[in-house]
Amino acid sequence: MRVVLAEDLTLLREGLVRLLRDNDFEVVAAVSDGDALVRAVVEHEPDIAVVDIRLPPDFRDEGLRAALAARERVPKTAILVVSQYVEHAYAAELLADRGGGVGYLLKDRIMHVGEFVDAVRRVAAGGTALDPEVVAQLFARRREDGPLERLTPREREVLALMAEGRSNAGIAEALVLSVGAVEKHVQSILGKLDLLQSAGDHRRVLAVLAYLQQ
Repeated sequence: MRVVLAEDLTLLREGLVRLLRDNDFEVVAAVSDGDALVRAVVEHEPDIAVVDIRLPPDFRDEGLRAALAARERVPKTAILVVSQYVEHAYAAELLADRGGGVGYLLKDRIMHVGEFVDAVRRVAAGGTALDPEVVAQLFARRREDGPLERLTPREREVLALMAEGRSNAGIAEALVLSVGAVEKHVQSILGKLDLLQSAGDHRRVLAVLAYLQQ
């Protein structure tokens, strides 16, 4: 799996390169600013770009902007952004194209190597990976009249774990349910959110996006 990495802090960038390579990723480029990220993605066409949201020169949202620009030029590129803080507008913008292959983690999550590596793989495969803190804060901001109000409390718990990127087996373990029970909850969620079967849509990803966009 081929990765382009964008991080301005040299020590963190080098540490991430080593971590990814030690876990069988091929880091084809490691850059420190948004312009270099776009050039690297266009040149290497990686499976995924792992990007700090805040990059030079202004350290606001240059990383996110560059990642979205790179994905526009190379649409198959998955994007996993990392940030020091939960920034709701950036999460919503990242997910706005409803295409999957996106993730948003807090930098502290990198310290949990297994979880971080799993998130990189999941996003590169077209799924989602959202930090539990991001999910919790976005869930607290949902609209009272939105479609998520159709869900039962248990279904909301299942959807929150889906947003983190957990599999049905992982959700079952977290909620102490059978996998069969989780599958039934997932199907109910998809139905209540009016996500009909379609060859062109990843309904699980669309459910997560509906969840985040409330």
